[in-house]
Amino acid sequence: MSMSSFESSGGFFHKPVMATEVVAVVSAVPSGVVLDATVGAGGHASAILESRPDLDLVGLDQDPNALDAAGRTLAPYGRRVSLHRTRFDRLGETLDKAGVVSLVSFLFDLGVSSPQLDHGHRGFSYRNDGPLDMRMDPDGQLTADEVVNGYQRSELALVLRRNADERFATRIADAIAAARPLKTTTALSAVVAGAIPAAARRRGGHPAKRTFQAIRIEVNSELTVLEPAISQALKLLCTGGRGMVLTYHSGEDRIVKNLFRSVSETNDPQGMPVRVSKPEFTMLRPLAARADERERAENPRSSGARLRVIERLAA
Repeated sequence: MSMSSFESSGGFFHKPVMATEVVAVVSAVPSGVVLDATVGAGGHASAILESRPDLDLVGLDQDPNALDAAGRTLAPYGRRVSLHRTRFDRLGETLDKAGVVSLVSFLFDLGVSSPQLDHGHRGFSYRNDGPLDMRMDPDGQLTADEVVNGYQRSELALVLRRNADERFATRIADAIAAARPLKTTTALSAVVAGAIPAAARRRGGHPAKRTFQAIRIEVNSELTVLEPAISQALKLLCTGGRGMVLTYHSGEDRIVKNLFRSVSETNDPQGMPVRVSKPEFTMLRPLAARADERERAENPRSSGARLRVIERLAA
């Protein structure tokens, strides 16, 4: 069974981004274990398992609803699949407990799934009314309510700039502070839209998109945990193994690009006329692949996606 084109499991609907490209990357790796660090409802995972009967998969997710859906989607693959509820920066200890000592591939899909965005009660949506929540893990401590209503104006503006490159960060932070307390996503969305100049509101999608992205990243510490998590996965990658990261905005893509670049360089001192050491990894070209025109038309959420791929050359 392949559900790579459209995940549908127990009401958890999600169309995986660049599934064809992901399958192409794993087509050349050795037999072994693949880590899907953000398994969601299992769309990428099912495509990988369907394409390579000699691969097993460990899937991680901190969202119990996603894991329930993944369990249903991936049930036909039986013992080839192991699912764990955890945040991906704990992947090292999770894989150790599962007895996995080496990976032939890993995937981090850093996008928010359609169910999380579309179901208002999760608090991720700037279109659908709901509480200011935005926790990937429902048991997480920090909520969007605390960020929106509790952060100082300067803190809030910094979050918007750092996490979403929001050029109207100060104006939006001032407007949010003046409108407190805000209790719903639609109320926040309206305040943000009102703070952005009319000319800017007419282009670039929904005016609250960046603000909601920035707050979600803050609530879930997404940029903080990203580099340590990928670094753990890289250490477990076998020779000939390939790591993949799907990014959706400049902040996270910058982290991935810089990390991949750093481990792909040699440790030779500057000024050496001849390369002495060999790099452990190489970044595969294109350095940042994008969804094709057809996929972008069918699935608008793929339009900002970039797929970066790295391969281990030597253990």
